[in-house]
Amino acid sequence: MTRPEDSAWAIPVGQLGSRAGQTKRIDAVFPAPSGIGDAIIGVREGDDVRIEGDIDSIVDGLILSASISAPVHAQCTRCLIDIHRPWNVPVTTFFPYDPSAGAYDAPRGHAGSAEVEIIAGEDESEDEYPLSPDGTFADVEALIRDALVEALPLQPLCREECRGLCPQCGINLNEHPDHHHETGDIRFAALEDFKRQLERGTAR
Repeated sequence: MTRPEDSAWAIPVGQLGSRAGQTKRIDAVFPAPSGIGDAIIGVREGDDVRIEGDIDSIVDGLILSASISAPVHAQCTRCLIDIHRPWNVPVTTFFPYDPSAGAYDAPRGHAGSAEVEIIAGEDESEDEYPLSPDGTFADVEALIRDALVEALPLQPLCREECRGLCPQCGINLNEHPDHHHETGDIRFAALEDFKRQLERGTAR
């Protein structure tokens, strides 16, 4: 059985559980988990993902406020060139203590506890992840995957003003902004064809 501390995504947080109001600074690199995006856009499994921010202890859990940075690969949906650039995603996540574990009895008379209780009472249902059974490790694998997948754009662009490809020949219009094709009015195409036949003496 894999121990929580053996996870590549484990952050030790045991010292924060003694009382509310403590802060731990996080600046660490983790391997990207699988399942972030696809061949068009995503983060390759094993690439470096950096989490930088703070973990604060409150009366009923821990709050992580941080930025997740990852090297996203993508293909521009207009001009189809490859895009490689870092992607930064802000996150605020709640790691609740397991009340059944009985390991956490943060003194509610601690200075500032009334304030942090209010913070803890905010809507955490969408960004909540469990601690290890003994509350000493926070595993951020699922957090990294969820945060990056949610932030990936549906239609990535190399830049907002990308001109795309010529619909007739496929040339990149960003590299050839003056490119164009001479086109006639389709309504007169039959007349032009008849005129060419007259000129060649083949008209019937």
